[in-house]
Amino acid sequence: MISLCHFRLLTDEIEISVAAATPCRPRPSPSPSPRDQVLGNIRRMRPDVFIHGVVSGGYGTTYFPTRFREALFYYSAQFDLLDATVPRDSPERLLLERDIFGRAAMNVVACEGADRVERPETYRQWQARNQRAGLRQLPLEPAVVKVVMDKVKDNYHRDFVVDEDQGWLLHRWKGRVLYGLSTWVAC
Repeated sequence: MISLCHFRLLTDEIEISVAAATPCRPRPSPSPSPRDQVLGNIRRMRPDVFIHGVVSGGYGTTYFPTRFREALFYYSAQFDLLDATVPRDSPERLLLERDIFGRAAMNVVACEGADRVERPETYRQWQARNQRAGLRQLPLEPAVVKVVMDKVKDNYHRDFVVDEDQGWLLHRWKGRVLYGLSTWVAC
């Protein structure tokens, strides 16, 4: 018996394979994604500065094995961070594990199609998406970055690191990028 989740997975894969098998047929142009629409709205509003904070995850793909592997790496880092920094009997930790990270991880691996709401992109994917939307990245202030890096190094767990890459301030746990922050303006 095929469940609804399995059927949705099959239809996603069939759609991809049909599209790959018929490259010469004209395809209807896809409508802009909700993410692109929001970025377009931000560009049209022309704020003085748009501060963009993202969950940097590579588990937004439709291909299940890749999505599962990337989600495993990402959430393993999140749970490891909690193990190292928050007491096990903390009610806040239980809330994070059960209601936030647990539900999000389950959504990533158990749901397909419209039922899957967790679709993060890496900070580099967001950088390209922001540029396509007509936003220009502002450079990070080196003195501020140094102050933040020094404070994190002096006051936080040794495996938690903040560093900079391509104008993004990255939050890493044991080398895995978990979050990214950057600043943008409309071109």
